[in-house]
Amino acid sequence: MKIVVYAICKNEAQFVDRWMNSMSEADQIVVLDTGSDDGTVDQLRKRGAQVTVEAISPWRFDTARNRSLELTPKDADICVCTDLDELFLPGWRRNLEKVWTPGIRQIHYRYTWNFNPDGSEGYVFWIDKIHVREGFRWVNPVHEVLQWTGVGPCAACFAAGVCLQHHADHKKSRSQYLPLLELAVSENSHNDRNMHYLGREYFFYQDWDNCIRTLERHISMPEAKWADERSASMRYLARAYAEKGMDPQARQWFYRGIAEAAHLREPFLDFAVYLVEQKEWDGVAWLAREALKRTERPRSYICEGDAWNDLPYDLLALSCYYTGRYTEALEAGRKAAALAPWKERLKENLDFYQSTESARKTETK
Repeated sequence: MKIVVYAICKNEAQFVDRWMNSMSEADQIVVLDTGSDDGTVDQLRKRGAQVTVEAISPWRFDTARNRSLELTPKDADICVCTDLDELFLPGWRRNLEKVWTPGIRQIHYRYTWNFNPDGSEGYVFWIDKIHVREGFRWVNPVHEVLQWTGVGPCAACFAAGVCLQHHADHKKSRSQYLPLLELAVSENSHNDRNMHYLGREYFFYQDWDNCIRTLERHISMPEAKWADERSASMRYLARAYAEKGMDPQARQWFYRGIAEAAHLREPFLDFAVYLVEQKEWDGVAWLAREALKRTERPRSYICEGDAWNDLPYDLLALSCYYTGRYTEALEAGRKAAALAPWKERLKENLDFYQSTESARKTETK
């Protein structure tokens, strides 16, 4: 099979060598550069990439992705879309070929979006940017996704051995995201995913009123049927109302978020974090325990790193300490500290739990 990697870039010279090394298992690498002035183009060409330089105006991610896809050769069997701040773990081609069978149109594979300070994985979910050459196009000005336009159903499968890692340049601005999301919603007001993204972006900007208005609109949409994403909107609503000091509304949305997707850890933990601020420790303990009962980590982007790391144990430890269950606090504190050894607060808390438990045992002798 002929496998072609394609990408868009601008001013990413710092990533070129690492990215080219990772993508070298492909037969060809095609890049659309949209205006670099830091030597990215020369570096890519020296490493063997086929580079085309074109400006995309007005800027849209879907337009750029579609143009880069157009540049891939027609005889490509498999197209692999990545960004220059990403890399595959070695052996990705072999693992891809293991699962690729006639009739497959798209592959789902593991994506590590960020890493913890000790190098362990943080936010992990599954994406689907590996596909056949014909029958796909990119849609949405930002948070662009592949849309199947071919004949018949789009057969897909999972490739567990294909792992892509994201090593982001945190200096890059995301200021263009908000206007592009507003554009996306104005272009298609029935796209529930973009509505959710827009409400979430308002939350990041601490624009509570627009956040509330947009996410309530998302939840009311007949197209918004995915429980996980609906629950996420409800959680952002709860936190937005909390920021406005509107406790009854915040609690209502926390409860609704749990009811909407009780199979997830995140809605329980968001509510628990809120109750920590209120010092409602029995509630925190119950919510943390409920979160830990959810042991199957979802493959969707809704799955947040903290929920599957130290957070539930940290919350359980705090709540047990403040309700006099010191042995349980110590046990949970140990688990939290082991999962996030880079967090000094967890180490200090663990020392405190240990001294408290030791003192308690001494007193009872």
